[in-house]
Amino acid sequence: MSDAALQAEVLRLREQLREWNYRYYVLDDPSVPDAEYDRCLRQLQEIEARHPELVSADSPTQRIGAQPLEQFRQVAHEVPMLSLDNAFDAGELESFDRRVRERLKAVDTPIEYCCEPKLDGIAVSLLYRHGALERGATRGDGTTGEDITHNVRTVPSIPLQLRGEGYPAVLEVRGEIYMPRAGFEELNLRAREEGSKPFVNPRNAAAGSLRQLDARITARRPLQMCCYSVGLVADGELPGEQFAVLDRLHDWGLRINSESRVVTGIAACEAYYSDIAGRRDTLPYDIDGIVYKVNRLDLQRKLGFVSRAPRWAIARKFPAQEEMTRVVGVEFQVGRTGAITPVARLEPVFVGGVTVSNATLHNSDEVERLGVMIGDTVIVRRAGDVIPQVVSVVSDRRPPDAKPVVFPGRCPVCGSVTERAADEAVLRCMGGLVCAAQQKAAIKHFVSRRAMDIDGLGDKLVEQLVDRALVENVAGLYRLEREQLLGLERMGEKSVSKLLQSIENSKSTTLPRFIFALGIREVGEATALNLARHFGSWEALVAASEEKLLEVDDVGPVVADHLRQFFDSEAGMSIAQSLRDQGVSWPDIEVVEQEELPLAGQTWVVTGKLEVMGRNEAKAALQMLGAKVAGSVSAKTSCVVAGPGAGSKLARATELGIEVIDEATFVALLESHGVDA
Repeated sequence: MSDAALQAEVLRLREQLREWNYRYYVLDDPSVPDAEYDRCLRQLQEIEARHPELVSADSPTQRIGAQPLEQFRQVAHEVPMLSLDNAFDAGELESFDRRVRERLKAVDTPIEYCCEPKLDGIAVSLLYRHGALERGATRGDGTTGEDITHNVRTVPSIPLQLRGEGYPAVLEVRGEIYMPRAGFEELNLRAREEGSKPFVNPRNAAAGSLRQLDARITARRPLQMCCYSVGLVADGELPGEQFAVLDRLHDWGLRINSESRVVTGIAACEAYYSDIAGRRDTLPYDIDGIVYKVNRLDLQRKLGFVSRAPRWAIARKFPAQEEMTRVVGVEFQVGRTGAITPVARLEPVFVGGVTVSNATLHNSDEVERLGVMIGDTVIVRRAGDVIPQVVSVVSDRRPPDAKPVVFPGRCPVCGSVTERAADEAVLRCMGGLVCAAQQKAAIKHFVSRRAMDIDGLGDKLVEQLVDRALVENVAGLYRLEREQLLGLERMGEKSVSKLLQSIENSKSTTLPRFIFALGIREVGEATALNLARHFGSWEALVAASEEKLLEVDDVGPVVADHLRQFFDSEAGMSIAQSLRDQGVSWPDIEVVEQEELPLAGQTWVVTGKLEVMGRNEAKAALQMLGAKVAGSVSAKTSCVVAGPGAGSKLARATELGIEVIDEATFVALLESHGVDA
């Protein structure tokens, strides 16, 4: 590349990064995912590293963030709020560790690091004078931020006055203001109900909340603050280690991350990364990586800084949960209730640790809200096992030949007419059991582990059974013969024998499983359990009026209506009776008043990973014993079941003095009450 071309490329990258910075930090309206920004920044860094003569003071590599908003008073940071360098793989983290040991002339000595989850929020500075909160400010460009004192004072986890004693006369606390996932979902639900535009992600929601000129709006937002360091300290001393400083801040009433740990050596850093990465999606907040800091503050001072980042800290990033790609087409899938779901076919992109080529668009309302068209560049999000979804359209990249998404007037599988109820966003195929897609989906649900649990009957086999007209509905599974199965792909004598035995074994079931397996709309596991426990028998349930159904916990008018429609339909009841005629059976349940159940009146919380049973099974078992199962720990919580990886909920329970039991104790408790784990 010629000198002129190289300089032009540098100018292009800088302008692009400035534009993205402005949209991200000032407008709170990011136009590209973080991974795209990181790639562009790295490209610029690499060019400037090879050609230092091209580095300028106004390059995005030499500064942090963007200029503060004009509406807020500017605040100068006496100690600059620097950002961190990033490591994107184990090799880059090992290189960081090697550089640290070399600079400290301790090549053969493992370094002690403080490991902290990197919250995906907004960096802020809190200035306390004689223990009283005097000022809150954003990071801004690292040297000048925005005065958001009136807003930070509304955040419940930020103390207006420090607790205890011994704090410096002047103490600047730094941390991250973020929005927990549960609060984010509630905020967006409220926005949709009010007809407002929902936020893209929790980080975006937190940023928008802090930049409200009316603090009353901020006060209604579910924000939290988590401290990670200090800045200016005067007339007082702090401990000599990073982790000890965090502990001291916690003693003074400030929130810190309970997942933070001190480890020794790079191997332990990697083990911490793997542990948190494995539990990332169970945490109640978004994180995008791990921050590693040399724990001893004297070593931090010895290592010093480069122009924009400390040499003693680095952020190891997780695989991006958001990426950019292009919509190459839209197809329509039909579910077991006839719901027709638009699915975007994408140019394959690596996101959330896997290659994604499809993403759900949910329904016509969502397509309209996004404004997505075929040919658009979109941002796709995938977190853990959640189905990838399109979260926004990069509108300035729309090609001139982009085409609108047109929903079908007839079912794409069976050709039946489609309808959309006035009170629903979902378009449905009205073909019912004549629709092969609905047949397949209903059977897949029926044989699933939490329903009839027919092992060996996977999706591909179900497809074959329906496509070859061997099974029309779930009752047909119990009429399958050996010769029919032997004629299917990959079905030998051994596989057929195992499948037939599994089908036979499934005939002995429970009433809650049977109700759930039927696939009645809106009737999930918990509702099926409540129905079985309330009525005790299938006959009593089928005979129940809508008014009687409404007496059941977790059953509202919509669910009651779906139940009565099923019980009143000839097709549905014919299948249910056919299943019973072929030997599907269960013991009736003794009807016990709710208040007579052993855990009646108690509220339980299940957290962490359970080895013997899944979280849903644990919830169902607790409900069977009369307990309410909550998603968060409070003073009203009776007991917490904590499996491996339990984090903030366990810490909260310990803080409140609530009883905590492990899975083995929990299983023993269930068995003592006659509930199988």
